[in-house]
Amino acid sequence: MEPKEVKLNTLFKKHGKALILPYDQGLEHGPTDFFNAPFAQDPMYIIEIAKKGQYDAIAMHIGNARRYFKYYYGDIPLILKINGKTNIPSDDEPISPLTASIEDALSLSAIAIGYTLYVGSSRQDEDIEQFSQIREEAHRYGLPVIVWSYPRGRDINEKGGKDSLYAIEYAARAASELGADMIKLNIPSIKKHPNIPAPYRDLEISLEDAVKRVVAAACGVPVIFAGGGMVTDDELLDKVKICMKSGASGVIFGRNIWQRPLDKALELTDRIKQVIKGQNINR
Repeated sequence: MEPKEVKLNTLFKKHGKALILPYDQGLEHGPTDFFNAPFAQDPMYIIEIAKKGQYDAIAMHIGNARRYFKYYYGDIPLILKINGKTNIPSDDEPISPLTASIEDALSLSAIAIGYTLYVGSSRQDEDIEQFSQIREEAHRYGLPVIVWSYPRGRDINEKGGKDSLYAIEYAARAASELGADMIKLNIPSIKKHPNIPAPYRDLEISLEDAVKRVVAAACGVPVIFAGGGMVTDDELLDKVKICMKSGASGVIFGRNIWQRPLDKALELTDRIKQVIKGQNINR
């Protein structure tokens, strides 16, 4: 087994499925995510959730990863996010520039790196070239690459939007074809849109079957699904159930966890783990 496979497999040892806590939203979304959860501005709060909730890993950008290294090292594995951008400019032609290196990831003993790929952007030629170089260097040093595979850009918007099954399924396939070791995706929407390309335009499908299509499009590469913006506990647990039934390899929930007070965040984490393990939960 290759070193990168050994590292990747450790993300499944605690719960059988990967349970990852991302904390990259401060750069990607800005301070607005902390308005209703000011306690979450402190990275120590997220580290506390990750430790007490027994998460398989925490994902951070380089600044917080370096500053808080001493507080999580040896307890919670790090996924170093090595590219990122703000949401201030328009997303018509997005690209996520490098913010850290493979050397940084190795110095922080990261278990993997995270890379955002904007599938469908008019700048995807630059993005794919940048990703290809990072992938090869990461694999050379035995680091798995987790791709945040996001459909974005003017052309995606004109073809039904970033959350359409067409866009999400394409993003899954693209990341797989480009050599991702794990793929982070959003759960697709099954709402009809006249601009979605055929044959998706006329496809009648349940949400569970749509998620199954996305997982299949990844060609065996593990798929983890994001939670998106804040929803109720029951809505989030329903997402977990659908993902697990559809063959997902785990979940990566950020705002839906750390925008809640600590006791609520840990309680919800326990309920998620029960779903992952196939247990019945009280609703």
